[in-house]
Amino acid sequence: MQKIDLPKKISIFPLSNFIIFPKTTVPLNVFEPRYIDMINNSMKTNKLVGMIQPKSSNDDQKIPILHDIGCLGKITSFKETDDGRYLIEIKGLIRFQILKELNSSNKYREFEVDYENFYHDLKNEKEELKFSDLELIFIDFKSLFKKRGFIINWKELEKQSLDETINALAMASPFSLEEKQVLLEAKNLNARKNKIAEILSTYSYDIFDNTTIQ
Repeated sequence: MQKIDLPKKISIFPLSNFIIFPKTTVPLNVFEPRYIDMINNSMKTNKLVGMIQPKSSNDDQKIPILHDIGCLGKITSFKETDDGRYLIEIKGLIRFQILKELNSSNKYREFEVDYENFYHDLKNEKEELKFSDLELIFIDFKSLFKKRGFIINWKELEKQSLDETINALAMASPFSLEEKQVLLEAKNLNARKNKIAEILSTYSYDIFDNTTIQ
């Protein structure tokens, strides 16, 4: 996708416990009527939808306050179930920053957004980082994933480009949603790598079977 094709107005799927990074693909089960409508409208036009986390997971909040940064995704796979749900896959394209909420006749929320700080998400340039630079991070990641019972196909993962691998690990990791939001907002791959190392260091007691005094 080119800069010129990026929509300034997007529909937003404010989903708690869910985050998507550029160059990663994730499955999504859509069942709420307003978001069924949103997917229908998206499929008729550009197949794009904005994914973003609410700042609070409090379900009592009628209109949740959202984080400022989310990720624009494209629907790459679509299937309707017998009971009316949509099983879709969304590929992260580029991060965006919310500018303002728009008045809309739709039941879902729509926003004016800006991509200026994130155009590099669209590029496929090779980063200077190499897998060897990340060896210690991968060792800690593998230990943490194993400790938490997460199963990752590392051989397949390492066949991907470095940014796809880092983003996939960040998204699939057992980090908190706040930590994942920090990773999403990291300016580039190198900054994200450093943030991952910082976060992993706080999990080191878990990794090495040590305990901390609560």
